[in-house]
Amino acid sequence: MNFLWGSLMVVIGLFMFISAVTKSSFIIYRFMHARSRLLWGDHAHTFLMVVGVILVGLSAMFFFKVW
Repeated sequence: MNFLWGSLMVVIGLFMFISAVTKSSFIIYRFMHARSRLLWGDHAHTFLMVVGVILVGLSAMFFFKVW
């Protein structure tokens, strides 16, 4: 079961990171960006990039049962 959730979290984290780097116009990313822009303003893309990296790191730990 950890394989499933770890893999899913890695995919979501990579999606957030890649979308933030390319400043994607995909509808799901646009919704996430609109929500984070309320708090972070012009730095919303950077925030989503950092969150994507953290999510990938935590999910790797969850996947390999380190944490």
